[in-house]
Amino acid sequence: MISLAQVDTTSTLGPIRQTYSGNAEFPPMAQAYRQVSQVVKETGLLQRTPWFYGLVAAGVAVALGGAITGFILLGDSWFQLLIAAALGVILTQVAFLAHEAAHRQILSSGPANFRLARILAAGIVGISYAWWDSKHTRHHGNPNQVGKDPDIEVDTISFLETDAAKSRGVVRMITRKQGWLFFPLLTLEGLNLHYLGIKHLATGRKVKGRWTELALIAARFAVVLVPVFLLLPLGMAFAFMGVQLAVFGVYMGASFAPNHKGMPIIDPDARLDFFSKQVRTSRNIRGGRWVTWLMGGLNHQVEHHLFPSMPRPHLSKAREIVRDYCEANGVDYTETSLGRSYAIVIEYLNRVGLAARDPFDCPAAAQFGRA
Repeated sequence: MISLAQVDTTSTLGPIRQTYSGNAEFPPMAQAYRQVSQVVKETGLLQRTPWFYGLVAAGVAVALGGAITGFILLGDSWFQLLIAAALGVILTQVAFLAHEAAHRQILSSGPANFRLARILAAGIVGISYAWWDSKHTRHHGNPNQVGKDPDIEVDTISFLETDAAKSRGVVRMITRKQGWLFFPLLTLEGLNLHYLGIKHLATGRKVKGRWTELALIAARFAVVLVPVFLLLPLGMAFAFMGVQLAVFGVYMGASFAPNHKGMPIIDPDARLDFFSKQVRTSRNIRGGRWVTWLMGGLNHQVEHHLFPSMPRPHLSKAREIVRDYCEANGVDYTETSLGRSYAIVIEYLNRVGLAARDPFDCPAAAQFGRA
């Protein structure tokens, strides 16, 4: 761990690697969240927007219906891979809706939102809602905090130097170049998400809704796999599923990665107030409405972390309030373009990956070793 005073900000991409230690000092922000919340509440930005989610659901349903129709009409054709890619995009959009339902952004009551999230996640996307909810809840409580945020735990990719240094074998080879390999590896993330969810349902203790989710996932895979393998030649059927899972994995990873990767890492013993912790570890993506649609509202990550139940259409309005408050109180508010965020993520992961390299990988060190 390095202290706040040791942060390297010389990179053209900004502060790629920061760690807040237990001794880090911040301005007194104990009342910050209460003050901002009051303004947001009085502005009506926490109110539900059923019209918006009705339109999104209708659009997704039409797109899904079009993909199914195209699949039936194309028959035995390699153009089916275009349908597979389209399904990857559509299912990611459904996953965004499941995420918003889980945060109680869509319907008026908590239980109704949770039921909707389970149906969308397990019944349509095919991933376990129980697994994702447990993981995501811990992330929201402690973003980028070592030992508390599951999203920075090693899973082939290492997000901490200590994890990179411990890597061995093939994983170590990947870790050394993990920044450049990050997006290619995302082609396997769709398969990984399905696997981790089923593993959680099969082996986890006291999993709420275990059998309901297993039934939904089984029914979903039957609905998808039976027509694909029944109507397409075997090789084409495998290619279809491979493309669908690859597009889904890349789209999901590319939407979630810019939000926190390359942002400050918090020491496990550090104590930060809620407002500072959520704002300083999150990154917004500029670009307007098209980026909001593309990323399912995740481009407003700062506001989403401060107000998890805020509907997607209101996040851009909350951004103005939060940004002005941060500027007035000297709190770092990070916002960049989508392309720049990916460059930051790649550079950050490559820096972390240096910890997996042999000290004699350096030509100068190797020459010294032979002397």
